[in-house]
Amino acid sequence: MNSDRPFFRPSLSYWEIDHYLKDIDLLVVGSGIVGLTTAIFFKKKHPNKKVVLVEKGFLPSGASTKNAGFACFGSLSEILADLRFSTQDEVFALIAKRFEGLQELRTLTGDKTIDYQPCGGFEIFREEDESQFSACFDILEPMNNRIRDELGLEHTYSIQNEMISEFGFNGVSKMIWNRHEGSIDTGKMMAELLRIASASGIIILNSLEVSEWNDNQTYVQVSFANGLEIRAQKVHFATNGFAKSLLPDLDVEPARAQVLITSPIEGLKVRGTFHLDEGFFYFRNVGNRVLLGGGRNLALEAETTLELETTQLIQNRLDQLLKENILPNSEYEIEHRWAGIMGVGPKKKAILKQLTDNVSCAVRLGGMGVAIGTSLGKESTEMIA
Repeated sequence: MNSDRPFFRPSLSYWEIDHYLKDIDLLVVGSGIVGLTTAIFFKKKHPNKKVVLVEKGFLPSGASTKNAGFACFGSLSEILADLRFSTQDEVFALIAKRFEGLQELRTLTGDKTIDYQPCGGFEIFREEDESQFSACFDILEPMNNRIRDELGLEHTYSIQNEMISEFGFNGVSKMIWNRHEGSIDTGKMMAELLRIASASGIIILNSLEVSEWNDNQTYVQVSFANGLEIRAQKVHFATNGFAKSLLPDLDVEPARAQVLITSPIEGLKVRGTFHLDEGFFYFRNVGNRVLLGGGRNLALEAETTLELETTQLIQNRLDQLLKENILPNSEYEIEHRWAGIMGVGPKKKAILKQLTDNVSCAVRLGGMGVAIGTSLGKESTEMIA
């Protein structure tokens, strides 16, 4: 770390060092939504500067390629839950940020490219959720009025109980629709962001895990787990739920989200995006398949982990929801199960912070990466001098 020159392995050629690893103006750590959009917006603002993005996995390792593809800004029960920890103004500011962030993403990528579907978002309430529905009903019109007055969106939330039978649900008694939500194809979104970054001249290096960094005022020296060392004028961490290992003073914790997807289902009635239980469970159709995820609230302490594994407790609950409520009359198989890592904290507010003169971060997206990741990347660029 104290050497006058960074360490380059003898196996690296002059050309590799010269093109990829030297004279870096901005090094972005983490190639998820925030990392990619930070690099993209910075390169647009500074086209002649060298931007390198490093990722510890062969694909983004957190949630950006593992999420459910919801383009949402909040079900009413989720908003009520947020109000237990935040003021009304703070909660509404987050709704506005999520909505505006989705517009930033759609503008950057284009709707067709990411398969954006303006299908609306439904919140379902089972027979045992009657008190929760009543609480949501009480804030429905006040929320509609404020969203109309401040975001210009009309009739955002409405009761749609008559549609329950169309989806083939069982044990569902009430349903609220958010007409302004939608879905995307997560894989297509990330592929498009990678394409834009590459076309902009941004260098992307995978399978490089940062182990240590030091800002010595003149430059930032970054060490990797494989022994490589490089220097950059500026470093920006966009590692979300993995931030704690490199930025231990930040109030951010990992939160695992577990997901499953079915085989194709003939005559599938489920169409759109759906939430229940304060947004802790969510499902949607992906073509003729059903994707279902969530359940972190069943074991919050155990799910505060960096392990990308599924657990029997949560997967059994997801299976039960599918069988009893979502697909009670359908033949299907579970084709695949997986997990992703989010970054959370005591409030749903991202951390956008200057750590030293030359090092900054944008982490703790609270499971809202699709909604706020692009705008957070743009804000990061404005912060990086």
